[in-house]
Amino acid sequence: MAEKIIMMADARAPALAVPDTLETPNGLLADALGRPLHDLRISVTDRCNFRCVYCMPKEVFDKDYAYLPHSALLNFEEIAHVARLFVAHGVEKIRLTGGEPLLRKNLERLIEQLRAIETPSGRALDLTLTTNGSLLARKAQTLKDAGLDRVTVSLDAIDDAVFKRMNDVDFAVADVLAGIDAAHAAGLGPIKVNMVVKGGMNDDQILPMARHFKGTPAILRFIEYMDVGASNGWNMTEVVPSSEVVRRISAEMPLEPILANYAGETAARWRYVDGGGEVGMISSVTQAFCRDCSRIRLSTEGKLYTCLFATRGHDLRELLRGGRTDDEMLTAIARLWRARDDRYSETRTVNTAGLSQRAENAQKIEMSYIGG
Repeated sequence: MAEKIIMMADARAPALAVPDTLETPNGLLADALGRPLHDLRISVTDRCNFRCVYCMPKEVFDKDYAYLPHSALLNFEEIAHVARLFVAHGVEKIRLTGGEPLLRKNLERLIEQLRAIETPSGRALDLTLTTNGSLLARKAQTLKDAGLDRVTVSLDAIDDAVFKRMNDVDFAVADVLAGIDAAHAAGLGPIKVNMVVKGGMNDDQILPMARHFKGTPAILRFIEYMDVGASNGWNMTEVVPSSEVVRRISAEMPLEPILANYAGETAARWRYVDGGGEVGMISSVTQAFCRDCSRIRLSTEGKLYTCLFATRGHDLRELLRGGRTDDEMLTAIARLWRARDDRYSETRTVNTAGLSQRAENAQKIEMSYIGG
């Protein structure tokens, strides 16, 4: 069995340092490379009911795997408190992730609390959620009623056998599609469907997926298989470049590039020439977009991570539960973001065997722990 390398309580995550001189946020916070703080991704659980081979492989996350104890998790009031701090610093978009976020009991209560938060100028937040879709059919309407704006659904194949091989828990495509339909009916759109493409495993699903979602309200996005964490056995030889995805689709259903919706958008946009909608390409391996990254991540136990490929976090929970004032926490967050210079995807190097050469790769935090 593979070594269990996931850090449940990141011992290397020191508490955020609180400077002696406190400051008042002005909503304009830039990191060391001039990138603004705009997006907060909140992991609400480290648990998932899928065992996707690129994220939570069964040989690591087996029946004996020890998840975080409930007492370690931030409660909904704490999460909302943290969210208000980040909104004061300029965050306008919050995405709930996991694990599988819909496994968190009474998640609608958190959504209601986040929905009540406004930006300093009085605008509503862009409040979204990423899910594997397994519970979406039964929860879509209550999520919308609670105030959620949109959902992104992970779906790695349209063929049932391939999809079951990817999720490794025998979950059927039809049930995810039912969740997508329910989300559309509830008004949780535009719905985005994310497909992680792993060469030799599901790349034969590129065209079938494109055919299925062409002409529908959903926007299909193809994600290059990434070296997130250290448990998925990543190898560059299994990465199907986005350029190849575009080539395959365009050979049958011609595509043309279109402009991004906003600065820092992760997916390059393409539309069908015949007007059948659009697809997106997320190319963090072959066409890194670090220079526009405006995201910070909050783990379910209150650690902050300034990059998806981070090797350590920064403990905000200690300040939150230690009686620190909002001004102290706001200043600590500002100091962390200003020092941020992460650009892992731009500096990644790969050896002749297709493996990333960075020594710290074995220490990278797993995606299931901090969200995608």
